[in-house]
Amino acid sequence: MTSQNPSEYGRLTPMLAALEALVRCESPTEDIDACRNVVRLASDIATRVLGRPAEIKEVEGRPVFWWGAQNPEIILLAHLDTVWPHGSYQPLWEVNGDVVRGPGVFDMKAGFLQALYALKGIEGSVALVATTDEETGSHASRDLIKEISAKAKAVLVLEASLDGKVKTGRKGTAMYQVHVHGLASHAGLEPEKGINATTEIAQIILDLAALENAEHGTTVVPTVLHSGKTTNTVPDHAVLDIDIRSFSIAELERVHNAITHLKPKHSGARIEVTGGINRPPLEPSATAALYERAEKVAASLGMAPLGSAHVGGASDGNFAAAAGAQVLDGLGAVGHGAHAPHEWVSAASLEPRTALLHALIKDLLK
Repeated sequence: MTSQNPSEYGRLTPMLAALEALVRCESPTEDIDACRNVVRLASDIATRVLGRPAEIKEVEGRPVFWWGAQNPEIILLAHLDTVWPHGSYQPLWEVNGDVVRGPGVFDMKAGFLQALYALKGIEGSVALVATTDEETGSHASRDLIKEISAKAKAVLVLEASLDGKVKTGRKGTAMYQVHVHGLASHAGLEPEKGINATTEIAQIILDLAALENAEHGTTVVPTVLHSGKTTNTVPDHAVLDIDIRSFSIAELERVHNAITHLKPKHSGARIEVTGGINRPPLEPSATAALYERAEKVAASLGMAPLGSAHVGGASDGNFAAAAGAQVLDGLGAVGHGAHAPHEWVSAASLEPRTALLHALIKDLLK
């Protein structure tokens, strides 16, 4: 590991030390004990940075970090879980000049810390809320997010930026699993007596491809596929996972209707579908006002224009917008490689992004 020169980033040294502690505290979503550990650590860091600890809530059995007002007008929304199983990202922490690497450093522990530091000196109706199940769909926390967002003046999401750009549009997502039930028979002696689940699922995959719509960015992607048990048996069961994304809720509903009404080609086969729409789209109408305001704040700080982007990935900002809130996403780290083995953040960007968020919060509280 290359050590950072403490004088290189000056005041950032404590922030990088806090980031290192958070990253080293691995927190894969599926490990609730690990998520509780990272929330406790985040609360300890909040005590050092802001003078008092966070409240640690339990929502549907999941820990939630909450610092600030109980009915906030301004919500800083983050998550502390990651996609990385224990020990899967190595080395666990590395600093090479401006490049800081580690599991979840970009998505999104740096963004959480930027929010925490941005609250220094802020007085008003603001809360930083960080969940621990975002990476698997926010099944436990989504109702909480919708409830608090519906009453908020603004929801600022600390997900990572896109090369520094904030995110003013996100696709909505839907996830499905299709089970095809056929009939087993000997593949050599009497294949005609079986109902082949593999050929059935193959036809379904072709039908799914026809559901895509480039105009709305609608993608229908078959992902994980399992079929059969032995090489000399007509398979009687096949399972397919499907990932659907679109910028249009009407498109998600169209695809939902098609998938839930799939018909088998063989009259004796049976299709079972589970899943549904997970997150609605984050539409530009929900972000336009806050984006314009953020650009004005950035200009007042002497920063270059932020720029904006529409992206395929979803976030908890989608739920906030669905609840009727004004949202701005992608206010977090500058770097690259979310969910990838080269995940990294720019150390030099942490302070200006924190200053931007601090100024934006103050502007919104006026």
